[in-house]
Amino acid sequence: MIAVARQAKPARTAKPATPTTPATLIFVRRRCLVCDAEQQRLEPAATDEIGPTCDSCGAPTERTAILRAGIVPKNPSAVALGRLGGLKGGRARAESLTPQRRREIARRAAQARWKRPKSSK
Repeated sequence: MIAVARQAKPARTAKPATPTTPATLIFVRRRCLVCDAEQQRLEPAATDEIGPTCDSCGAPTERTAILRAGIVPKNPSAVALGRLGGLKGGRARAESLTPQRRREIARRAAQARWKRPKSSK
């Protein structure tokens, strides 16, 4: 009997316990220190109170208010893919329906509209 040497399996690397979270953003109002122009922008939470330059004159701006905190940015790749599918979805579904099924859907929609009480303005 011939002994076959077993190859050792490579060691598995441990994945981090928690996934890396993207840096949260804050939506702030900033005022220019020179021309008093006001602007609203998204910026990282660690941005200094006196920091980014003014869009109109280039001077430093000061943060006057935090309008919303804890905004998690979306993944731009996922947004693009979702939009791509969304642009195709309705038309592709309509083309796959039979005329009879489209009539059923339209009939149910009309019945639902007529069932609702009219709103008084």
